[in-house]
Amino acid sequence: MNKPRLVRGAGLAAVLLFLVLVGRFWHPVYRFTSFLQLDATNDEVKIAAFHELPVYVYRDTGGYDGLYYAQIAYHPLLTAPELRPAMDNFSYRARRILTPALAWVLAAGQPRLIVHLYSCLNILAWLVVAGLLWRLLRVADGRSLGAWAGLLFSAGALLSVRFALTDLVTLAALTAAMAAMERGRPGWAVTGLAAAGLGRETSVVALPGFLRPPWLSWRNAAKAAAAFAPLAAWLFYVRWKTDWDDQPWGNFTWPGAGWLEKGRAAVAAIGHTPEPVLAGTTLLTFVGLTAQAIFFCKPRWADPWWRFGAPYVALLLFFGTAVWEGFPGAAPRVLLPLSVAFFVLVIRHRASWLWLLAGALTVPSGLLALAHPTSDPREIAAARGQQIASVVRAGPGWLGREQAGRHVWAWNPGRGELEIETWPRAVPAVRLKFFLRGLGTRHVVIRQAGREIWRGPVGRELQAVEIAVPLRRGRADLEFVTDAPGVAEGPWPGARSLAFAIYDPKIVTLP
Repeated sequence: MNKPRLVRGAGLAAVLLFLVLVGRFWHPVYRFTSFLQLDATNDEVKIAAFHELPVYVYRDTGGYDGLYYAQIAYHPLLTAPELRPAMDNFSYRARRILTPALAWVLAAGQPRLIVHLYSCLNILAWLVVAGLLWRLLRVADGRSLGAWAGLLFSAGALLSVRFALTDLVTLAALTAAMAAMERGRPGWAVTGLAAAGLGRETSVVALPGFLRPPWLSWRNAAKAAAAFAPLAAWLFYVRWKTDWDDQPWGNFTWPGAGWLEKGRAAVAAIGHTPEPVLAGTTLLTFVGLTAQAIFFCKPRWADPWWRFGAPYVALLLFFGTAVWEGFPGAAPRVLLPLSVAFFVLVIRHRASWLWLLAGALTVPSGLLALAHPTSDPREIAAARGQQIASVVRAGPGWLGREQAGRHVWAWNPGRGELEIETWPRAVPAVRLKFFLRGLGTRHVVIRQAGREIWRGPVGRELQAVEIAVPLRRGRADLEFVTDAPGVAEGPWPGARSLAFAIYDPKIVTLP
């Protein structure tokens, strides 16, 4: 097999790896909304559409910024009163309108589609950047392939996907703009830069990469004006609609202070954290970003890619605690344009392999971001069908979800609650089908709101049960109890007490 075909095969394998990694987050009901990181603390203040649609809610982890931008996608003109209480720093979030507005446009304003399209936009952006960067790097050997993968699997790229943020869509616009500039299409290039400014305000610092000598010319002035005008107009609109009451000044500090603080914290975390892998990959990411910045210390004024990336080195030096803090923090995402410029320059200037490897140290942190797909350990059934979506959870009392092949079950020591949730909320009732099995013969009673809805004997053989369950706003809680005590599952210490188990529940609509 010749080398170009081998390289193309490796590139295709990398794309398939990415799709497999993100595909593991797919849920038949919530789809990719687990990327939004909507948590229980925001559950009560979220916008109305998020109450009416199946959006995944985390119960044990904190929220993240993606949930705010996804809600803005429902009201891109910022006129809805429900937006402000649904998020922190409303005016700050509202400035980055590109990704939310793009989701609204692609969904044609359909509420049931907006959240799902928004959740997937970073996956699409990753594929767009992959195609653009393949051409920009002229991938044909191991070095260029390594640079291509080093960016696509970096912490900045994959964290943007994992948390449904605005950075990768913005990077796609910036990369497309530079590609257009190289093809001799300055109009499209400036349009891309202007769009990127609406995705993240810091994108406009890449302007020097789009200018051409003589620097003080009317042509360059016109490019600058065209690139800044949409952002300036949108910021004026945001100020008008939101009163500009949130100012995240913690994003910047004295030159080098935030960088030094992050370096000390990253080193100190090694050996002093319950998650050493997370601490180790964060330190590697910090070293990788530092190496990328150092590479720009050698001026290459004639190269537009150097002028494109160099302003981000200045940003890196001025970043404050809010950008650096965390594992690995927001810096890898904000500095994605620096990373793109770094890998392009390393390949085109035939820099040492050591530079390439140093710049790619952010990859372990990126892969870690997609290493653990989201799952609810209480969930024992989830499906879409017959125009409804439904989830069944084993609530208090059940001993946890178990699975073998296609069969799912949960044991109960004698009393437990089963939670049913459906969408749309207007469905008045559903029919629940499942199997019961007990350890020894016993009677099981099922109640809803204190009213008995089923009673029957349960033995060691699976017994089919089908009951009608009335719903209130798409929810129902069922109580399962038995008249006989549980039986120890074995003679060993700590053996669980098991009374009965529910197998393979399934929701169907009533006619």
